[in-house]
Amino acid sequence: MTQRVLTTESGAPVADNQNSATAGVGGPLLLQDQHLLEKLARFNRERIPERVVHARGSGAYGYFEVTDDVTGFTRAGFLSEVGKRTQTFLRFSTVADSLGGADAVRDPRGFALKFYTEEGNYDLVGNNTPVFFIKDPVKFPDFIHSQKRDPFTGKQEPDNVWDFWAHAPEATHQITWLMGDRGIPASYRHMNGYGSHTYQWTNAAGEAFFVKYHFKTNQGIRCLSSEQAAEVVGTDANSHQTDLLQAIERGVNPSWTLYVQIMPAAEAADYRFNPFDLTKVWPHSDYPLQRVGRLVLDRNPDNVFAEVEQAAFSPNNFVPGIGPSPDKMLQGRLFAYADAHRYRLGVNHTQLPVNSPKAVPGGADNYGRDGFMATRNGSRTDKNYEPNSYSGPAQTDAALSAPLAVHGHTGTHAAPQHTKDDDFYQAGELYRLMSADEKSRLVANIAGGLSQVSRDNVIEKNLAHFHAADPDYGKRVEEAVTALRED
Repeated sequence: MTQRVLTTESGAPVADNQNSATAGVGGPLLLQDQHLLEKLARFNRERIPERVVHARGSGAYGYFEVTDDVTGFTRAGFLSEVGKRTQTFLRFSTVADSLGGADAVRDPRGFALKFYTEEGNYDLVGNNTPVFFIKDPVKFPDFIHSQKRDPFTGKQEPDNVWDFWAHAPEATHQITWLMGDRGIPASYRHMNGYGSHTYQWTNAAGEAFFVKYHFKTNQGIRCLSSEQAAEVVGTDANSHQTDLLQAIERGVNPSWTLYVQIMPAAEAADYRFNPFDLTKVWPHSDYPLQRVGRLVLDRNPDNVFAEVEQAAFSPNNFVPGIGPSPDKMLQGRLFAYADAHRYRLGVNHTQLPVNSPKAVPGGADNYGRDGFMATRNGSRTDKNYEPNSYSGPAQTDAALSAPLAVHGHTGTHAAPQHTKDDDFYQAGELYRLMSADEKSRLVANIAGGLSQVSRDNVIEKNLAHFHAADPDYGKRVEEAVTALRED
């Protein structure tokens, strides 16, 4: 086997990679040592800004296979026939902590899936919970600030976490999820994934449906108690990454079954909950789960930085037959995600292999040019404007999704009210579904954090939310908090 030659970035051979050039033996270094300067300068620039949220992540490649006919609801090409397979990339993540944080912590998990379809990339950006803490994106920066490290202490502060939640009663449902048994998954393989938002599907006849995605793990749900998680973190802070990597390397390929809930568009206006409220679920008794297909992960990335850290997911990456809904949080993310990637990775981040669409040779075919790290050259006769007379790419008449009717005056508005649209009903329903042991653990987890809050009025506001969700729920949390504060 021929030995490969080490080169500089410009391709020149490197004669000595063990010793820097000096002025004589033991003398000072020489500025002319191009190889040394290039290595140090490149090393200084190897890190890029980490994600503001979802910084700590793991990922893998795989495929999605259609198992059931859904063509009556969507004309999306990758869902067009039973047995069809589409290549995918899935990134898991924690939300609040930094890139150096631990995996086994009480935190929602990101579940971001990229489908490399023949009609372009379709990105589905969700979590391992079907709901979220807030329903309007204008509150998102404040919410994240309250959950991240405090500017003065440099660590997450219960005062900040619970103070924000005290002023966000709609968070009660998600808090009940997060502080319950599923708050710390045992691994990425042993948790569900949800699209969380409401999306729109459109069929070939132009009929519109609203949908919610549910990826049910085929490995079974496994979770950790707070005590078990603390032990895992002390043994391997990268526990979830280790598990995912080793499982796939052994050929134990994790899989999920995709189900959707489907609501005819005409039913949305009069549904008992606001179907576009991210803090609410659609009960399965109203809209049962319908199976769509199977997601399998079967290949680890070769380079975590290039493929996991630089993977960019944007909820506005739709394909024909799938589009947005009036979900306010989704609407905000349509801008925010893509803009975050333009900041972190540059305007040409879609040219990176992990993000590049596979629909056409060479990736996207449009008139975007230049910018930082541009790699797409094209032909010398290509034009950078449209329309043109030189056979450049042209628009089509195919709309991605059905139009949404809008009405009323512009301005800031509260969400439209439906019959069951209070902030506590579904949190109470979730609490009442739990077993006695699950309720006890939930109460202990909430009280452990809330009892550390220094302001009595913040504690009282949060307790009022749990009382409103269910009298027993509130009573037990209040008693547990009182007991801990008296110790």
